[in-house]
Amino acid sequence: QVQLVESGGGLVQAGGSLRLSCAASGRPFSRYSMAWFRQAPDKERELVARISWSGGDTYYADSVKGRFTISRDYAKNTVYLQMNSLKPEDTAVYTCAARPAGVTTAYTYWGQGTQVTVSS
Repeated sequence: QVQLVESGGGLVQAGGSLRLSCAASGRPFSRYSMAWFRQAPDKERELVARISWSGGDTYYADSVKGRFTISRDYAKNTVYLQMNSLKPEDTAVYTCAARPAGVTTAYTYWGQGTQVTVSS
């Protein structure tokens, strides 16, 4: 089992920044690829960013490319999502997810989510 706990959400004005954190525990952090998803009201959940187990490979949704950065700290067993130049359309519940290295299908473990609200 892997437990994931997100933090860092909140209310911010458009153009502002937030950094989300996802602390992992329970299994060796380095053996899991990590991702951030988000879901806005009345919309489907979407993949925002992911990072490989080694940290050497990242992916970003087109909607956040150039504004968001995903990173991981192995010493702290934590993955981050730095969000800059936030827009009202970034408002959503952001959830951290993990899956074993080498798995390319569904994510196995999920956090509880953290709310991000961007005011115009």
